[in-house]
Amino acid sequence: MANTPKVQAVLDRFTEIGIIPVVVLNDAKDAEPLGNALMKGGLPAAEVTFRTDAAEESIRIMASKFPDMLVGAGTVLSVDQVKRAVNAGAKFIVSPGFDPAVVKYCVDNDIPVCPGTATPSEMIAAMNFGLDHVKFFPAELNGGLKKIKAITAALVNLKVMPTGGINADNVVEYLENPKIFCAGGSWMVKGDLIKAGKFDEIEQKVREAAEIVKKVRG
Repeated sequence: MANTPKVQAVLDRFTEIGIIPVVVLNDAKDAEPLGNALMKGGLPAAEVTFRTDAAEESIRIMASKFPDMLVGAGTVLSVDQVKRAVNAGAKFIVSPGFDPAVVKYCVDNDIPVCPGTATPSEMIAAMNFGLDHVKFFPAELNGGLKKIKAITAALVNLKVMPTGGINADNVVEYLENPKIFCAGGSWMVKGDLIKAGKFDEIEQKVREAAEIVKKVRG
């Protein structure tokens, strides 16, 4: 089943941006300065984890203040959370595991979704919903690039977004693999930097990550 134009457009932007910052926001007042740092640094995307009380409002702020930014919700565990995130302006949904109810709702409603997978069985289950892009989580603890290479040798049409343990030291080898459409990481948007309001430092780390993507993918 081919992706709809809306879904394909989001997947293309994932691929173009290369590294998707995974963001935990405990206070919605940080959403705008963080979004500004991401945009200026050259990674115009944010996967805002839905595990804090500030997540929904943070997505709303980022989506309205930065219309060109690819803002989505991560750590989504239920259909109710999907609805709330999308209502706030999320353009994509990411989950830590494979929940058929979440995936079905997203597919039925033309919402780009990357469910978390760690095994061939979960990946095949996602493919049976028509998905050809999935999250691999937690990547490093699950065998990293070696495991991705082994699985995608069999599941030849699948593209993968590794998240979990990805950092500036290992992201290059992931991005060099053609089966990796992007990588998720939080090393440039660490919670202590956000809490301390060090958005200039975040912008610099984001810029360094964007340079890695440019160097690897041109």
